[in-house]
Amino acid sequence: MNAVTLTYLAISTGVFMVANSLLKTYATGQKPLILIAALAAFCLGNFLMVKVMQGNGLGLALALSLVFQLVAITLIAFLFFGERPTSLQVAGVVLGIVSIAMIAWPKGGV
Repeated sequence: MNAVTLTYLAISTGVFMVANSLLKTYATGQKPLILIAALAAFCLGNFLMVKVMQGNGLGLALALSLVFQLVAITLIAFLFFGERPTSLQVAGVVLGIVSIAMIAWPKGGV
């Protein structure tokens, strides 16, 4: 994965974090403009993910994106919304990180 693709992945993850945070805000306040902003952010995030998919293929791009989002969403939920993951949920996040390391490991193996 080159630096440009990693940059697209990082930006798309940030955009998805904004979109998910907006959805959480919408769920508590029910303001339609917040929902529209969240949907627009999801569209932008998916557009950016197309660039990542072009560089690395569908499987790797989506696996990387999902685990990056898993970690980032868990942090946002903890830091900004006061949600506390259980030990089982923390173990799931750790397993997600391990899984992406295995998927993204350089070809040729250990």
